[in-house]
This record gives sequence, structure tokens and C-alpha cells, in this order.
Amino acid sequence: MSTAAPSLRHITPPAWLLLLGAAGAWVGVVVVARRMGPMPGTMGLGIGTFVAIWALMMAAMMLPSVTPFASLYTRSFTDDRGLRLAALAMGYLLVWSLAAIPAYGLAWLADRVLAGHPAGATALAVAIFVACGIYQLTPLKDRCLARCRSPLGFVLKFGSYRGRSRDLRVGLYHGAFCLACCWGLMALLVAFGLMNLAAMIVLAAIVLLEKTSPWGARFSRSLGVAALILAVLVIFQPGLAPGLHASTPAGMMGHMG
Repeated sequence: MSTAAPSLRHITPPAWLLLLGAAGAWVGVVVVARRMGPMPGTMGLGIGTFVAIWALMMAAMMLPSVTPFASLYTRSFTDDRGLRLAALAMGYLLVWSLAAIPAYGLAWLADRVLAGHPAGATALAVAIFVACGIYQLTPLKDRCLARCRSPLGFVLKFGSYRGRSRDLRVGLYHGAFCLACCWGLMALLVAFGLMNLAAMIVLAAIVLLEKTSPWGARFSRSLGVAALILAVLVIFQPGLAPGLHASTPAGMMGHMG
């Protein structure tokens, strides 16, 4: 089994549709972000609207990172390539859309902290950074990332799938591993602000590099160390978590660095 990370340099024509879909989702995200402006927590949204916006964000951020796997998987397609790819993407995005529920819970907690315990916002930011940092350094993260970085085993396993729902199941299965790999990074959106375009772009690039770069595994561990450092720094500089401080615009992150 090959251990080489998948590459964006050998994308099959059907898989390019995922990149086009991601580009369209990014356009939608920019429009929504401009209309809503920087707001902390749930942004005043009900769970239904929150899930819809989260699904759009995940399509923009995550479809590029799954494209190399989809390209390898679709090489075996001989018919209905577009429909089968759509089923794969649907299953994958369904997993990430369901992740909106715990994300909403965390954002709701941020709302409660900001409303009743402003000093607790920093504590919540520390907890988010620590959780992300520790998870990035765990063997479970390594195992999940290894599966995403070496998808040939997935493809061989999925070759035994049969029935009309096989591609949907492939998307669900791969999406579950991807969620297990990246949940800590996505939790950072609550700290940085869910409609923080700069944070979304940076995190999307991080996920793509983790999965496709030759040094992705080392990069993943360095991110864990960086998150733990941020957990300390945010105690002294609360503005590092603009999504948890109502007085600090979430868009501020675009000017940080």
C-alpha cells in the first residue's frame, strides 16, 4: 500500500467538479460574511440557519482537501461519473454538516459566557486552544491523518461496496475519518469568529497542507504546539480570540500577523 500523500497535481476531470463546487461555495461564504459582519458566538442565528451556513462553509473549506481522494477513487469509474461523484460529495458533506450541531453548542456556550461572564471568554478560548493543541499531538490524530494521507487503502476497501448507495457510503466513511482528523482545527473557528474570512482561508489551507504535503504529519504536530502556545498567549492578549470578545471585531484577525 502506498504511503505517499495524495496530490492536487493529478486531478481527474470528474474531480475538478469538486474544486468548482468549492469555488462556488467560497463565493457564497464571502457574500454571507459581508452581509452579516463580524459577530461572536452563534451570530444570533437559530440552529437551522446556523447549520445551513456551516454546511456552506464546510463545502468551501473541505472540498479542496478531499479532491485528491475523490480523484483516485473516480479513476475506476466507467459510467455515471458525475452522479457517482455527486453521491460521494453528498455523503462527505453530510458528515461535516452534522458537525454543525456540536459547533452550534460550542457557539451557544460562547454566547452565554459573553452575556453573563465576560471574563470567562478568555477561559473558553484557552480551553479551545488547549483541546486543539493536545489532540493534534495524540496518536489518534496521527492515525486519522495517516488514513487521509494514504487513501489507497480506502479505495481498495471501497472496491467491495455494492449497490446504489455505495458512493454515498464511501463519502460518509471518508467524511467520518476527515472529521475525526480535523475537528480540533474547526473548533478554532469559534475562537476566531465563525464569519472570519481570514481564519477560514488559513484553516482551509492548513487542512489541505496536512493531507497533501510531503511534510504534513510533522506540520500537524507543529500546529499542536502552536495551539498550545496560543492558549498561553490569549490569557495576556484576549484579542487573539476575536470570536469570543464582543468588543473585538472578528475581522481583526485579517489584520493580525
